[in-house]
Amino acid sequence: MKVVGGDKEPDETPAEVVPQSLLSQGPGVRKVTSWRLSKEGTTEVGTEIDLVFNVEVDDYWYIYSSDLAPDASALPATVSFEEMGGFEVIGDLIPTNPKKKFDNFFNEEVTYFTGKGEFKQRIKILKHDFQLRGELEFQTCSDVEGLCIRDTEDFDVAFSSLEDGAQKITTAASVTTSTINKTNQGGYDDLLKPEDDGSLWGFFITAFLFGLAALLTPCVFPMIPMTVAFFTNSSQSRAQAITKASIYGVSIIVIYILIGLLFTSLFGVGIANELATGAIPNIIFFAVFVVFALSFFGLFEIVLPSGLVNKMDKKANKGGMFGTFFMAFTLVLVSFSCTGPIVGTILIESFQGQVIKPVVGMLGFSIAFAIPFTLFAIFPGMLKSLPKSGGWLNSVKVVLGFIELALGFKFLSVADQAYHWGLLDREIYIAIWLVIAVLLGFYLLGKLRLPHDDEVQKTSVPRLVMAIISFVFAVYLLPGMFGAPLKGLSGYLPPLSTHDFSVREMIREEIESAQISGTTTETGFPSKVKYSDILHLPHGIKGFFDYEQALAYAKRVKKPLFIDFTGHGCVNCRKMEEYVWSDPEVLRRMKEDYVVVALYVDDKTELPESEWYTSEFDNKVKKTIGKQNFDFQITRFNGNAQPYYVLLDNNEEALVRPKSYDAEVSNFVEFLDKGLAEFAKR
Repeated sequence: MKVVGGDKEPDETPAEVVPQSLLSQGPGVRKVTSWRLSKEGTTEVGTEIDLVFNVEVDDYWYIYSSDLAPDASALPATVSFEEMGGFEVIGDLIPTNPKKKFDNFFNEEVTYFTGKGEFKQRIKILKHDFQLRGELEFQTCSDVEGLCIRDTEDFDVAFSSLEDGAQKITTAASVTTSTINKTNQGGYDDLLKPEDDGSLWGFFITAFLFGLAALLTPCVFPMIPMTVAFFTNSSQSRAQAITKASIYGVSIIVIYILIGLLFTSLFGVGIANELATGAIPNIIFFAVFVVFALSFFGLFEIVLPSGLVNKMDKKANKGGMFGTFFMAFTLVLVSFSCTGPIVGTILIESFQGQVIKPVVGMLGFSIAFAIPFTLFAIFPGMLKSLPKSGGWLNSVKVVLGFIELALGFKFLSVADQAYHWGLLDREIYIAIWLVIAVLLGFYLLGKLRLPHDDEVQKTSVPRLVMAIISFVFAVYLLPGMFGAPLKGLSGYLPPLSTHDFSVREMIREEIESAQISGTTTETGFPSKVKYSDILHLPHGIKGFFDYEQALAYAKRVKKPLFIDFTGHGCVNCRKMEEYVWSDPEVLRRMKEDYVVVALYVDDKTELPESEWYTSEFDNKVKKTIGKQNFDFQITRFNGNAQPYYVLLDNNEEALVRPKSYDAEVSNFVEFLDKGLAEFAKR
């Protein structure tokens, strides 16, 4: 592949042309790993020893292991040696205790490392002194940043340098790495930081609503007037009552935040990621949610030991700030049978690899939980406006039970896919949710009664509205039984690939089959697309897999070029294709307004020797489609992460700033429209 373009002098750049430097304003070249090399074993000629490659991976990133299945879509870690003599390679690169998880988007089980990892390569020593020279190739991904990186590391060390007396096993020599020019990267790493503000605010609001729901349970609601009356009657003045009530409310918030901090300390970011993806933890979470649901349905009550509650109650009677704090603690314990499942739900839902998320959840929940006790103590006259306790409180618990049950199946789905049980294929999962939604609707209308429920003589307006919402949700789910994507629930449903019968997938396969066979009706479109026999584009998009061929066609039809730097092992590339590219507005623009070229950076297809070239970046010979595309991305666009999208005009100048992973459809539409508008100006 020819490397084209390059920086222009400032006075050569037309006023309306985006300068080449704009291309460096994307993610830039990322390095998220560091490697060390050591050895294990004696160094006598004729013996076999292990070369040990240790890797450290940045937070929120993981590296795929070397023992992936032969047909795996992800890129495994590999090591290759130059023929230097002095040793013989024995077997394959072996990982040391990698982790396992089921990848929903590749629909396959993968092995990987987070934090630290270790690989061993056995060699046989043929002479005392020789040079270890070669290359590590691997792939790292981040679900938080939404990026994947296919990367390489060179090593060139004298075997004797690994000798260090008695510490020869533990002392490691640094692996030399290719020099990376980051001068153009500037502060653009900030663009790739996870946008936690929106997700944390959303989680805070959700937890706040859960807190309001907890107030309406039979364990909590009757305690509001009782607690307020206690403060009013036991205080010598209104000011003292307000002070005590305020301390009481703040104490509730502090107690729940402490629960969140305890949760964070026990399950930090690394463990949280494991619990979020591991099969066994998800089976446990499913069981916990079912227990919560059955408790809310009235089968039994979850209660704490009475001795603990009594001890806290005695300390609450001491008075003062200390006593007020323990009064709040007593409330938390007494209401546990109703609030415990809700608090547990918030904590389990916080397993997203963010240390702060459990604390944020507890803050939102506790603020909502504490507000009524403080507010009614300040304005006791408002107590008269509260509705009377009754059977409606139990109805709130039952509704929460239905929600708990539905959420629980999300966790069972993860375990089901990890072990390939086939119990919860997509249509089965949707059917379960559909039935739960219908049953909830009938319950709200009074057609279904559970233990502790009063008979519903008439349907109130709130119950009717909630029943309508439940039935509408059931109707929304129904097309999913036949393969509809149901994008609004994409984070909760099993992948479409598990659907036994999908009209949508059948149509897509027909379109892609027509593209691969070269069948096309568009005038001027090549009858033979280079590499179309081994590579493909989704959603029936007619495009290219070779930059030069795509550029020539774009010039001929006078359309801008859409470059998709992607990879077979790029999870987030598949996410973008499934949830963003499939949007009708995005798909229409890509099909009608752009010439699309997908450049796979991890494809192993070796090219004819006449097409090999030596990279100016690392002085290595690039022999495969993937390595040439990857080198093209680094040298031309100063990026090494995927997905990475670049819009060029017919002069190979950038139209707008390149874009990386962004699951917001409106942002991608804006990206395409800005590029098209700039192309029209030129």
